[in-house]
Amino acid sequence: MRTTIYIRPATQADIPCINSLAQAIWSPTYSSILAQEQIDYMFGVIYTEEALRQQMQEGQTFLLLHEGERPVGFAAYSVKNAADKVYKLNKIYLLPACQGKGYGKLLLTTVEEKVKQEGAAILDLNVNRHNKAKDFYERCGYHVHQQEDIAIGPYWMNDYVMRKEL
Repeated sequence: MRTTIYIRPATQADIPCINSLAQAIWSPTYSSILAQEQIDYMFGVIYTEEALRQQMQEGQTFLLLHEGERPVGFAAYSVKNAADKVYKLNKIYLLPACQGKGYGKLLLTTVEEKVKQEGAAILDLNVNRHNKAKDFYERCGYHVHQQEDIAIGPYWMNDYVMRKEL
């Protein structure tokens, strides 16, 4: 019997679920790239329940991907520059055990479709310059648009901004 995979919009009631997923995903995703102190600090800035609530209130739309009834990943997007029809993929994460199943592509494609429906012409995303996910984004049609170094407290995110015209 096949497991049903589906994506649904997240609400504020899902914030504890998103927080829990992020706790399970963040360290395995970044431990080979960043020091644990930086991972912990950034998690505290971005993924506390209060921070997630604020991101939703500020316009980020969150989606949850389910494998059966179990949430296994999430994404978030927002308007980056309305005048130029540029949206930003703020987050896209899957539990490590669920990577390689096509779920990331499904989640990314769903975000692309949703932002196009909202009028987007371009979707940007940031990826750490040492993150192997860069290859995934390139396979999905994204290219490096620019480099960006963003301060988060005493730490730096050294990213590529990748872009896809929709």
